[in-house]
Amino acid sequence: MKRIFQNFTVNPKNDILSGLTVALALVPEAVAFAFVAGIDPLVGLYGAFMMGLVTSLFGGRPGMISGATGAMAVVMVHMIQKGNEVGIGLADPISNLGLQWLFITLLLVGAIQIMAGVFRLGKFVRLIPHPVMMGFVNGLAIVIFLSQLGMFKENAAGQSHWLQGAELGTMLVLVVLTMAVMYFLPKLTEKIPSALVAIILVATITIFGGIEVSTVGSFIRDGGGSGLKGSLPTFQIQIFSLLDTLSGHWGLIISTAFLLAAVGLIESLMTLNLVDDLTETRGSGNRECVAQGGANILNGLFGGMGGCAMIGQSIINVNSGGRGRLSGAVAAVALLLFILFGAPLIEQIPIAALVGVMFMVVIGTFAWSSFRIINKIPKADAVVLIAVSAITVWQDLAIAVITGVIMSALVFAWQNATMIRARKRLKNDGTKVYEIWGPLFFGSVQNFNQKFDPSGDPDKVEIDFIESRVSDHSGVEAIDNLAHKYMNQGKKLKLTHLSPECKVLLLKADPKFSDVIETSIDDPRYHVVTDLMDQEV
Repeated sequence: MKRIFQNFTVNPKNDILSGLTVALALVPEAVAFAFVAGIDPLVGLYGAFMMGLVTSLFGGRPGMISGATGAMAVVMVHMIQKGNEVGIGLADPISNLGLQWLFITLLLVGAIQIMAGVFRLGKFVRLIPHPVMMGFVNGLAIVIFLSQLGMFKENAAGQSHWLQGAELGTMLVLVVLTMAVMYFLPKLTEKIPSALVAIILVATITIFGGIEVSTVGSFIRDGGGSGLKGSLPTFQIQIFSLLDTLSGHWGLIISTAFLLAAVGLIESLMTLNLVDDLTETRGSGNRECVAQGGANILNGLFGGMGGCAMIGQSIINVNSGGRGRLSGAVAAVALLLFILFGAPLIEQIPIAALVGVMFMVVIGTFAWSSFRIINKIPKADAVVLIAVSAITVWQDLAIAVITGVIMSALVFAWQNATMIRARKRLKNDGTKVYEIWGPLFFGSVQNFNQKFDPSGDPDKVEIDFIESRVSDHSGVEAIDNLAHKYMNQGKKLKLTHLSPECKVLLLKADPKFSDVIETSIDDPRYHVVTDLMDQEV
């Protein structure tokens, strides 16, 4: 418990103020993503509260913000629609059955994510290459920017139209004012979050100036909601009596659960990686998996939308000085207080102020250095960077990251497959020595086999692996097959400088290797297929 809360706060003032800033920015995002999923805005707000509170206190790193996200909202849309269709078609119709299915699904999502943490799968986020990370960040910045453009529209007669004339001019002026405050205020003082000051200033101008602009309240009502005000989340006991409605639809529920869990973990772990870089600290991916899972289970039980880490909000928090767990907890509690007591006030906040904050997040998130280095990095890395950026915008971040990792892995495997070398020399006693250099793995096995001539070599052969590393079981199998070729030729073979694990695997394959393998004090020590990584802090 002490370990969990050791980073609760270093600077309480900064954490509290940054948490309040994040809470204000969370409101329209949670509402918007609820609309995307086709559910009540309060469900999105409850989800943001529970996700934010649990992950801030028990997650893998302090300062990271979680809530309802667009990536997960898109995934759950089809299931919710299907559930509503099934509910209407029942003998005793059930309204909003899709929402109840969502709560049930979130229980499975949470269990899957917790298992991912228990089996320590969160560590693999460290294997994401830097070009993938840069492409992901750039693509996400573009996605955030494009999502904010929708705020420059208004609903009239059931149709969405771009703002024009004075309305557009007013919106732009307020957005620019917000951005100007956020840019210049830190040059004067960093004692208070510039984003919070900008929001309060713009809200004050519009309220007391009587300026007609789109506000948080009008945004909710235009989307079909009734307002921000609500009550405490309640235990959704009815979902356990609705399990029978899932008959014939469990495949949809389970597949959606796995997809939601995967998308949520990928976005959360990528956010953790990004915040690690921003703060020059290190979080725990496995602990974050468990916290995300626990939060989603809580959402399923108490009627929240579910979600994952939010990169935009996390950056707002970090840039506003929120580095402790207190910042995320304050953001979550403040969001709940807005729902319970502060709805009339929060609903008056201009959307323009929040758009300005998000535009500054876009500017701060985008890796502008990528334009400078694009011609200096290897072409393969440049292709990966551009591809991940494009796929993030075109599809979603999960597909983009997976595609980028696969592309990088294939490039790495191809490059290393050609690096295997064999230096040949003869000893005074006529023994031919092969000094292997380079990694021996599935990609280099073919080139490795081509280096040897079992039928043409002398009667004594030594293969030295001191400058090589056997990386996987394919490499061990290649050594096994090669050794048997020499042994079948009746030639005396020695294998030197193999790791202890290689020796064990070869001896299991054939006990005769005890006469072939030579052991010395300078044998390397490594695992063939390792599951050991640096201990997380």
